[in-house]
Amino acid sequence: MFKKLFLILFFSFYYAELATANFDVKAKTAILQDYYSGEILYEKEPDISIYPASMTKIMTSIIAFDLIKSGDLRLDEKFIISEKAWRLSTSGYSSMFIMVGDEVSVENLLKGIIISSGNDACVALAEGIAGTEEEFAILMTVKAKEIGMENTNFANSSGINNPDNYSTVRDILKMSKYLIDKHPKFYQIFSEKKFTWNRTGGDPITQGNRNPLLYKNLGADGIKTGYLAVEKYSLASSIIRNGRRLIAVGSGFNSKNARSRESSKLLTFGLTNFDLVKISKANESFEKVDVWLGKDDSVDVYTKQDIYKTIKKAKKKLLKVSIKYEGPVNAPIKKDEKVAVLKVVYDDELVGEYDLLASKEVKQVNFVSRLLKSLNYLIWGDV
Repeated sequence: MFKKLFLILFFSFYYAELATANFDVKAKTAILQDYYSGEILYEKEPDISIYPASMTKIMTSIIAFDLIKSGDLRLDEKFIISEKAWRLSTSGYSSMFIMVGDEVSVENLLKGIIISSGNDACVALAEGIAGTEEEFAILMTVKAKEIGMENTNFANSSGINNPDNYSTVRDILKMSKYLIDKHPKFYQIFSEKKFTWNRTGGDPITQGNRNPLLYKNLGADGIKTGYLAVEKYSLASSIIRNGRRLIAVGSGFNSKNARSRESSKLLTFGLTNFDLVKISKANESFEKVDVWLGKDDSVDVYTKQDIYKTIKKAKKKLLKVSIKYEGPVNAPIKKDEKVAVLKVVYDDELVGEYDLLASKEVKQVNFVSRLLKSLNYLIWGDV
């Protein structure tokens, strides 16, 4: 009785291919992602094991942010500084310069970790939350597995050299994306360029953020540098520009200058070689589908999630977006009921499929109206 209906929407865009053969980043390992589409725009040995160094502090911050969000930790809560934490500030490591016996707020410790890259602040926060740094590292690893960091283990809170503290740039990317997704307000701390700590027994110390991209005209707003002699220089970075966000992670840069230069080059590559196309906005009407024997002849449909595709500028292809459903759809229809499927096709290959849900309830017409409409269809073939 009913024919299968296809609504085809054509977009003359370019579809994103993974890597570009003529582009290379001078790092041991690197990865670049378009945040909104989730598509990987560049990768170089993204799954080899690295020592994440101070990029570890991203997870240290996440544990605290999660606890604050759940109400189990407060920014104004204070932790007493142990001798173990203090010793890191006297051992040549990057430090916030806290003193034994100081009572330091969680907020100041987090800024000391994120902006000053203080290893002492990491230990103080870890001990305050979990009792010991070792127990805190277990929490970090559990969280890593929870968010899909399959090749990561944390052995400490700061990233100082330990063979059991390892990850990959792909996993660091997942961790960075989680931070931006789940804690956008706290993520803003990563863009702050300086932090002043009114230390005990001395003049205030102001330290600048170590992320070199914050001082360039790129639109960078985070996230964390790293350095270990065995790993050389590393950086997880993100920029937001012209409605797009890109996240890059690289490790094994030969110098600070190379870290800054090559990370900038990688992010610029993503901006200049790809465009972002918004196909559907979450919970907003995408299209109408026809309804049979309903009090409304059609119903708006929507997707639960934002749908974006990253498209390559240099190669024209046809990106097709279609709505597929057996239609008209029989009433009654419940609100949020799946009534159609949104398909995204590139070069005859399905690259995405998403449920389309009814935006409202559509009730069935009464018996007499159904009978008359059915007779009309049988006689005239008109629904």
